[in-house]
Formats: sequence, structure tokens, C-alpha cells
Amino acid sequence: MNDTKPPYPPSRRLALAGGGFAILLALAWLGSGRHALPPQGEAAQPSPTERLMVSRASASLKASSRSSSSTNLEANLTAREMVAQKQSQFARSRREIAQALARRAKVEVPAEVDSFFDSMERGRWEEIEKSYQALKRGQSKDADSSERSPAVQAVWPALHEAYGVAEVIHDWPARQLLDYGHAVLDSLRPGMVYVGGTDAGRFIPTLLNETGEGERHVVLTQNALADSSYVDYVNFVQGDRLATFSPEDSQRTFANYISDATKRLDHDLQSPQEPKQLRPGEEVARSEDGRISVSGQVAVMSINEALLQAIMQKNPGLSFAMEESFSLPSTYTQAVPLGPILELRAENPQSGLTAETASQSLGLWQAKVQELQADPEASASPDTLKAYGHMAQAQANLFADHHLDNEAEQAYRLGLQIWPGSPEGTHNLAGLLDRTGRAQEAAQLLADFARNYPAQSAAGQPAGTAASTSAAPVKP
Repeated sequence: MNDTKPPYPPSRRLALAGGGFAILLALAWLGSGRHALPPQGEAAQPSPTERLMVSRASASLKASSRSSSSTNLEANLTAREMVAQKQSQFARSRREIAQALARRAKVEVPAEVDSFFDSMERGRWEEIEKSYQALKRGQSKDADSSERSPAVQAVWPALHEAYGVAEVIHDWPARQLLDYGHAVLDSLRPGMVYVGGTDAGRFIPTLLNETGEGERHVVLTQNALADSSYVDYVNFVQGDRLATFSPEDSQRTFANYISDATKRLDHDLQSPQEPKQLRPGEEVARSEDGRISVSGQVAVMSINEALLQAIMQKNPGLSFAMEESFSLPSTYTQAVPLGPILELRAENPQSGLTAETASQSLGLWQAKVQELQADPEASASPDTLKAYGHMAQAQANLFADHHLDNEAEQAYRLGLQIWPGSPEGTHNLAGLLDRTGRAQEAAQLLADFARNYPAQSAAGQPAGTAASTSAAPVKP
């Protein structure tokens, strides 16, 4: 699934009462996901029995994997066969979770949902895609979740996650998929919570996390934290291992963001000669009746960023790692490279981000560039190259935020060696060059990119230091 395809409910303009006026927050598509404000009231929580069902589904999945691995999969199966086996295992797990979700909602699992999981177990991509698209649309041409039957909507998060896994399996070469997933999971320390962002960064680790022999980590996506149905799903599946946030926490986060965005809008309107405080791509406007409307990827991810911070605050004893989809500056303060991803809230002063640790990370990326360029299969896989290029650029964003300009420039350039057609990498490097007094070089870089990649350039400059969906798909 390209993170540019919509899996979640369409965006809506939702009213928040506060401060004597109504605030309309239009949460736009972020890649493939539209994020709706969480509803008021407590989300339904799974009962102990339902938790046991989910636990047994996961245990069954792990037991199946252990049994298979005892026959030495590496020696006896090709990469394609290994991935096909993992897909079947994952389909069975998500079918069981869908059944538990249906029982909680007191509905029957629809026959078409069972057919979807049948197709996924058999690895029949065309059938998977056809079933998913039909279920997603429901009775609406616009894929509005409100048009889906209550039974389909009740199991939708499990079905969507299964489809995301099936799609990356379809899009990626099997060996590259396995290598990428292990590169992420093998970087994690015991007990770490992993927060994915791109399609690859979420769904490949999710697949390998639940079908391998190692520790089963909590895997989240940063892109759907503003979606109440996703948070409810996380609580259902992981609630005994992770504290999330309440509806009141969500509403407070939204209100705080609106208040801050309004202040920055007023500054920009009242002081047009001063540097703008609204970020590029952050669409904030005031109507004639005083209502504030906010839309765009920057707004959505600013809210998701605050909600991710809320989760970390509610879990002070857990460590977090992230593969970012969109630059989240507030996470950079205590972040350090962790293999190809980022460790958040690093507490050991000796492991802080320094020029030396950044240089060590650059060495890993230099080796990765050589490895990918020497591998014909990797070189022929745009998904593989985009994923690794995006990871390198995310670490460059971190270095730039800490004013390690030389290391940031090298990381941006390494990312562009892996995937030269990256709009966000190009524009972020140009911004760094401009900031460090190399405006002419920055202008030439942008001109060359526009000439060599007109389609990507036509979409315009990515917002801030964000990952553009054309270069690194993202979805909830």
C-alpha cells in the first residue's frame, strides 16, 4: 500500500467549542490516511476475555513461527517462500483479532471479510486488492467509512493492517523486505516501543515482529495518532503493554494546537515584515465570523507529534525508537541515531548526539550506499531505495536540528545517492546550504532537480523539513 492511498476515514471539518468561538479543524489526507478528531467520551476497552483472545492469537502466531524456524528456514526456504509463509501466518493472526473485535462489537464477521483473509492466506494479491477496495468503499464512491456496514467498520483496523502488510509484500522484493525488516528490528533494544512512519517503516517491521522468534515489540504508527479508531485498536491489542491517551488528552492537544496556531496567524497578519511563524504548508485561516480553520499535512503531523509526546510521557519507563514519516522537531531534543532509525528520549549522557556519534552513523550510511549500489535487485527496486534514502534524510534532519551542519549535509547527500529523486531531501539540503551562506549552490541544486525530476518538482517544495509523500509514502 502506498502511504499515499487512503485507508482511514475521509477528512472532515469538525467543530471544537472553546474560547467563545467555534474552531473548525480540517484534517487533510496525510498520504493515504485521513485523520478524524477522536469523539468525545471513553473509547470502548477490551475485556479480560477479549485480551486473552488477542494474546492467544499472537501466541499462536509466534508458536507457528518457532515451529517453522526449527526446520532452519534460512537453509531450506527461499526468501520468497519465507515471506509467503509469514504472510499466511500474519493473515491468520489478524483474522483472529478481527473476530475478537467483532465479538466486542456484538456483530458477525462479514463473509467478505473472511474472503479477504482467505485470499491473504493464499497470497493472491489481485483478490486481496479487489476485496480490500470493495470493503473500503462500502456503498460510497468516496470511500467514506460512514458508508461501511457496522460489522466491517468494527473490524476495519485489523483488516487495514493486514492489507498494509500484503501490499508491501507485493511491492517489495522478498529478500530486500527481509533485510529491511531485520535492519529495523535488530536495531531495537529489549523492551523498546517502535514507532513507524512510512509504509515500509510500519508494515514490514510489523510483519517480521510477529512472525519471528525474537522479542515481540510494541509497534505503532505516528501517522494515525489523531485517529480515534486507530488509538482504540492500539488499546485493544497493546493496552496491557502501553498506556496511550484519553479522549480528554486528545481534545486538550487539539485545543492547544489551535490556540498556538491562532497566535502565530495573528503575528503573521499583524507583522507582515517579520519572519512568518506559520510553517510552510501549515494552512491556517480565520473566516468572517471568527472561526479558525486549519488544514494540511503540517497541521495533522503537528497534532500527531504532540500525541506521540503524550504517549512517551505516559510511559516514562519505556524507551522509544522511530522511523519518521514527517519531520517531528520536538522529538529531536534527546534523539540519537539507532542503526538506520532514531532513538527518542535517550537518557544516557554518554550516548548523546555529538559530531562523533553522527560521524559513526555516516559510516553506516556510506556502507549502505555501497551495498545497495552493488546489489542489482536492490538497485532495481524503487521502494527499497526510497525507504533507505528517506531514513538517511531523517537522520540528516536530526543532525541539522543540532547544528551539526557538516554531518547533516553529508547525510542528505548520502540519502540522495540512494534515491536522487527525493523532493524532501533536495529541498532540505538546499535549505541547509542557503542557511550556511551557499545560496548560489542551493539555487543550482534546486534548478538541477527541477530539470531532472520535473514530476516531483511540479508538486512544489515540501512543507518545512517534512518527508514528501512522493518520495516516502506515509499512512496510518
